[in-house]
Amino acid sequence: MYRDPKFSGLFNQFGARGGTPPSLLQKIVTALVTIAVFGVALMFSVVFFAVVVTVGAVAWGYLWWKTRAVRKQMRDHPPTGGGMVIEGEVIREVEIEGRPRGDAPPR
Repeated sequence: MYRDPKFSGLFNQFGARGGTPPSLLQKIVTALVTIAVFGVALMFSVVFFAVVVTVGAVAWGYLWWKTRAVRKQMRDHPPTGGGMVIEGEVIREVEIEGRPRGDAPPR
């Protein structure tokens, strides 16, 4: 793989260095910052969830309110279709030109 010489040292700065390991104070600060970042992320996710639930409830209420007349009309005037639905298959005979109607196709 080709490596551009301009960027050769870019990722070396993120690698493990031969320096001293972090001190106890650095570890404590890192842990506190990590906990704070997770706390802020949790706070924003709870706020985002509350906003999504609120918007969803408002949209549902709006649609429910706008369709109340249609629901009332459907309750007052139920459909009067007294028909019967029969499910099944349809077999259709196709008349082929040049062949008399009584002839059956060879099987």
